[in-house]
Amino acid sequence: TYGWVRELEKKFSGKHVIVVGQRRILPKPSRKTRNQKQMRPRSRTLTAVHDAILEDLCFPSEIVGKSIRVKLDGSRLIKIVLEKAQQTNVEHKLDTFANVYKKLTGKDTHFTFEI
Repeated sequence: TYGWVRELEKKFSGKHVIVVGQRRILPKPSRKTRNQKQMRPRSRTLTAVHDAILEDLCFPSEIVGKSIRVKLDGSRLIKIVLEKAQQTNVEHKLDTFANVYKKLTGKDTHFTFEI
């Protein structure tokens, strides 16, 4: 499935092409909505959707590590470690990954490769 992404990148003269699936976030059940008919599935939680977006962004590379760094001023930086096998294919896109993830989720990220 990665082949057609490369074809699109060639067609658009070297621009980065990223495919992200459409997902839905359901609100957390409050006290008023406690007697709902159905439970909220895990795949519809905010965390699950953000993790899935991250997986889609990094394709074809796999995420092998993730940590959250909280700075003294309270801001958070998510450090994501990608597998080394796909470094040549993905290395030039790391800034794009960070910017797209920031736009979609509002979270700051830093991508690196495993040692």
